[in-house]
Amino acid sequence: MTTSNIILIRHGETAWNAERRLQGHLDIPLNPEGQRQAALLAAALANEPIDLVVSSDLARARQTAQAVADALGMAVQVDAQLRERCYGGFEGLLYSEIEARFPAEFAAWQARDVDAELPPGKNTGETFRAFYARATGAILAWGAANRGKTLALVAHGGVLECAYRMARGLLLETPRDFKVFNASINRFTCQDGRLQLQSWGEVAHLRPLVLDELP
Repeated sequence: MTTSNIILIRHGETAWNAERRLQGHLDIPLNPEGQRQAALLAAALANEPIDLVVSSDLARARQTAQAVADALGMAVQVDAQLRERCYGGFEGLLYSEIEARFPAEFAAWQARDVDAELPPGKNTGETFRAFYARATGAILAWGAANRGKTLALVAHGGVLECAYRMARGLLLETPRDFKVFNASINRFTCQDGRLQLQSWGEVAHLRPLVLDELP
């Protein structure tokens, strides 16, 4: 079966990334640094043989994807299945505020209880297991539908974490001991419903400033 190439990209920085405020499904745009990162990312990818640019429907991803697509002279396709995990009542709060307001749920989250329910909020939260299934399912579906092509998928830190775990065969319960940088380039191949990691965390195009805010 023909392999597809997936360039998986995390959106550029937002003001909430910089202050460690959890976004989830809340629609926060890029800040000026994120816009700078998106422009540098676009320049880095301008000469790559990319056939398709796909983005999460959230603004921070769409803005990043649009910069890439403009450099390539392409349109952006949008897929809500590439959204970040929904954190329910955690969304909009600093990590310190989450711990203070929801101590039991925060403890379960930090302990990587992948089936723990999140408190209600503006949006309905997802367990990590459910989010993992959604995120990896979306990536694999785009890969399977575009065999022999190279896709740029612009998503979120959590989505990148899920792809990395799938490709490396990591249990969902294990700690995240790898970095997920804003506007980073991460390369995978997709074949027979499997992801293979080719390179991770390319950020040379962003030097000297890179940011990783995932817990």
